[in-house]
Amino acid sequence: MIFTYDALRKIIVDILLKIGCSSEHANISADVLMAAELRNINSHGVIRLKDYINLYEKGRLNPLPNIKITHQTPSTAVIDADTALGMVAGDFAMKIAIQKAKEVGTGWVAVNNSNHFGIAGHYAMRALKHDMIGITMTNANPLVAPTFSLDRLLGTNPIAVAIPAGKYPPFVADFATTPIARGKLDVMHKKGLEAPLGYVQDKTGMPSTNPNILTEGGAILPLGGDYEHGSHKGYCLGSVVDIFSALLSGAGFGPFVPPSVAYLPIKETGNGKGTGHFFGAMRIDAFQTTEDFKLKMDTWIETFKNAHSIDDEHKVLIPGEPEKEWEAIHMLQGITVMDKVVEELKQVAASLGVEIDF
Repeated sequence: MIFTYDALRKIIVDILLKIGCSSEHANISADVLMAAELRNINSHGVIRLKDYINLYEKGRLNPLPNIKITHQTPSTAVIDADTALGMVAGDFAMKIAIQKAKEVGTGWVAVNNSNHFGIAGHYAMRALKHDMIGITMTNANPLVAPTFSLDRLLGTNPIAVAIPAGKYPPFVADFATTPIARGKLDVMHKKGLEAPLGYVQDKTGMPSTNPNILTEGGAILPLGGDYEHGSHKGYCLGSVVDIFSALLSGAGFGPFVPPSVAYLPIKETGNGKGTGHFFGAMRIDAFQTTEDFKLKMDTWIETFKNAHSIDDEHKVLIPGEPEKEWEAIHMLQGITVMDKVVEELKQVAASLGVEIDF
């Protein structure tokens, strides 16, 4: 089913208002989910709304949180998100990181007691209009088996970095530290597709192509897939994200991050509170003039775009370039939502008594 941007965004807002979110928080959250849809990262778009509502119904998501700073210095802060929607916590934290960067050059904010926050790139990109570099990362519920492990100890733990340029669109790298995000496995499952080899393993550690293998005790693999292809490096990246997001903030780490789906139990261990995030903002002019840096970024981008490609069908892309193109396409032609996701939206709306014209 195809939706206009405004129509799909209104559905999100109406549902979040119904569970008690303020208008401000409902709109902040809708902006993040719609950013994912526009950038063709539908694994982090409206498909997630059902999960959020289920968490609310289980008492694990607070629609009216009291988000507060629990510790800070001129350039750093720690935030307790009070089990808010992760998008609300992320918006709050990135604003503080940017404000601190304005005042002292850089700003670094760690968040605990939060929930799934959508696409990491959305927050990193917030820094761009301030002529800053934005950095975002988050840990996630444990679905990833470290290299040689049967146990699921890490999340897909994405990293995002947004860097402004001059005449070119910004460089935006936004990627999981695994070959695939959990939400994209959900999309594959809903479409009846198989997962490529090297993405997941079954409960015995054997390679699998079943995108629903997580429900059968399997695990996602680190970026690289196996040791011979560098999975130990993906394991390292995921670990760095976990330490920055959880140990600096006081959130749950590794296997103690609460599941982002309501049907899985929370481990009551005392090892931190909720999901953790980490945000950074760096003023360009804290290093050199903004104009000089943007000229250098343009040269960097041109150098890579002019690389000789392996064939006529492929070209060397700049991180963020495909997503930028998808934004224009989706704003013009509308956003396609899978039939199964539309049905889930209808069920959620009906259960809450929200009248939506589909």
